[in-house]
Amino acid sequence: MAEAAALKGKLGRVSCSIPPEGGGEVLIEVRGGAEAFTAYPAEPKSIATGRTVVVVEQLSPRSVLVTPYWTEGE
Repeated sequence: MAEAAALKGKLGRVSCSIPPEGGGEVLIEVRGGAEAFTAYPAEPKSIATGRTVVVVEQLSPRSVLVTPYWTEGE
């Protein structure tokens, strides 16, 4: 299990779209590999597959709260 403090602020990629009021899936690099976590949006907006997100909070050992990660030009 990834440590909660270690996941906060990490970037991940949405592997299964995240609906506004439900869970999707993100892949986050931990311990030298990518692990899948159930992801919920920090704001009630959908997040598309392939989008880069940042972990705002770890809700449980396998679920996280995320928000889209914006880069210059987006």
